[in-house]
Amino acid sequence: MGEIKQILLCGSGGQGIVLAGKILGYAAFKDGKWVSGANSYGAAARGGECESEVVISDKAVSFPHVIEADFLIAMHPSAYNRYISSVRCESGLVIYDRQLISPKRSSSLKHIGIPATETAVKELSSKMVANIIILGAAIEITKVVTKDAFISALEENMPERFRELNLRAANIGLSMSYNYTTKHS
Repeated sequence: MGEIKQILLCGSGGQGIVLAGKILGYAAFKDGKWVSGANSYGAAARGGECESEVVISDKAVSFPHVIEADFLIAMHPSAYNRYISSVRCESGLVIYDRQLISPKRSSSLKHIGIPATETAVKELSSKMVANIIILGAAIEITKVVTKDAFISALEENMPERFRELNLRAANIGLSMSYNYTTKHS
């Protein structure tokens, strides 16, 4: 049986969660993996909860949805609260925007807080690229796809007028590391 990674990205409509999931899936495809993905939105397109599921496998994906996430990328508190129970208890990882989310203290999962929104505003003057910063950090931490595939997927899926800003955000995210690790028990 080939290795399967189940990734759940969640946040609020307008944060680019679906785009981040699309880029992650495309990067995995560029790495030669089998990929499946799905998205869902809350009642409101902007401001409502949304999530993106990405299943990455060395072999054909037999079920296209996340059953139990290996890791969660969370960018909004209500989405975090809703999807935290979907993460694999024994080995799950939660990568969250530390400006926006306060992790549950009772969680036995490993949590890594990334200053995605804070960094996007401070270094790039645009909170719109916080999704790409946190995705880059998640890729650096988990190695779920290669950096080259991530950058290539971003270049191919980003409109030209936003490409340079998003590439800068990607490189910032890729330069972040475990310096932000916290474990709650």
